Amino acid sequence: MKSWTFETKEIAETFDSHVREQLPWYDMVTDAVCYITRNYLTDGGVVVDIGASTGNMIDKLMPLVEERWADVVAIEKSQSMCKILQKKYKQSDSVVIENNDVINHELPNADVLIVFLTMMFIPIRKRKALMSALRASCKQGGIIIVVDKVADHDGYFSTVLKRLTMQFKLQQGAKPEDVLNKEMSLAGIQIPIDPAILGEDAKQFFRMGEFAGWVIEC
Repeated sequence: MKSWTFETKEIAETFDSHVREQLPWYDMVTDAVCYITRNYLTDGGVVVDIGASTGNMIDKLMPLVEERWADVVAIEKSQSMCKILQKKYKQSDSVVIENNDVINHELPNADVLIVFLTMMFIPIRKRKALMSALRASCKQGGIIIVVDKVADHDGYFSTVLKRLTMQFKLQQGAKPEDVLNKEMSLAGIQIPIDPAILGEDAKQFFRMGEFAGWVIEC
């Protein structure tokens, strides 16, 4: 079984449909993140989208970005994903695409920093450093938004949530074989986060099965 990777053209080109098949709440939470951003993004401000993939979040944010004369910095490690981003936003003066690993990247000062389904793919030993960098880059009055997979329940209930996640995937039309193969390919690649790493000031705004979302006010 090969390990899952975002570094292929095939994954990049099918990512939008794939993620919606796997996560039926994906669009709802994207809309929630965009609305939360509206409450903190100042005129002429900056939004940083870490792990921007093919630009789903940026697409939804663009009306607000244009309204506020703001800028978006999209940081994406996958070269295949970045090619899609560069093509999509080549006419926009408001979007900067940076093909880089956020761990090795100096973050700009920003009103809003979004980490959407990204932290779980970052090695555990590097997560504290990333959180410190996010807090250092967040402007006073700004926010950090994290949406990710979590492992914060013990006992049988943790098994129930795992099954619930798989049930959602099957209801969206995913084939059982594909669900199993995807899960096996993520071994050592996708590791749920410990919410404690976010800090005691992280406020939860979303929870569904094994996934949750938080806002950290700076």
